[in-house]
Amino acid sequence: MSSVPITPQLNEASWTLPSRGVVGMICLILAESAIFIIFVIAYIYYEGKSLSGPTPKQVLDIPIVATVCLLSSSITAHSAVSALRKSKVMACAGWLGGTIALALVFLFYTGQEWYHLIRNFGLTIKTNLFGTTFYSLVGLHATHVVVGVIMLTVAMIAALRKAANEHHAEKLEVLSLYWHFVDAVWVVVFCVVYLFGR
Repeated sequence: MSSVPITPQLNEASWTLPSRGVVGMICLILAESAIFIIFVIAYIYYEGKSLSGPTPKQVLDIPIVATVCLLSSSITAHSAVSALRKSKVMACAGWLGGTIALALVFLFYTGQEWYHLIRNFGLTIKTNLFGTTFYSLVGLHATHVVVGVIMLTVAMIAALRKAANEHHAEKLEVLSLYWHFVDAVWVVVFCVVYLFGR
């Protein structure tokens, strides 16, 4: 009797490995999330334990305009990726410019808030536990926004110089994942510091 070799049947759609960039960014986001969780827990733990003023209720205003600008920037970042996928490079540059502009408005309002707190209330990172945890948490987030703005600016310059095309859309999508993460973190910070923390 002769044996018949058995060959495994392959699926018509072959399985492909996920993008290294996306996997790398997801790992970075998970690591950064752990850091933010520590800072958020510290803020919540020390809330109301300052031995001296000022307190959050006395000095914090709800940053509505800054929040709207930052959250809107997720839409413009997504639109930039969509435009690049369709080979609309100049439209991509425009959407990236809009994202950067919205982020800069957010940073302006953050700086203005800090200036107001320091000048009018004397609240610094050394004043009390509230000052320490507030500037640490909000400052950590602002640092991530600055890093994002730098990367978005590099991407916009590449688009303006027409050095980017639809083949770079995946890389821009990886950057947009970071930006969506920054926006999502702000939702948590906004709720913890400005809504529930007051």
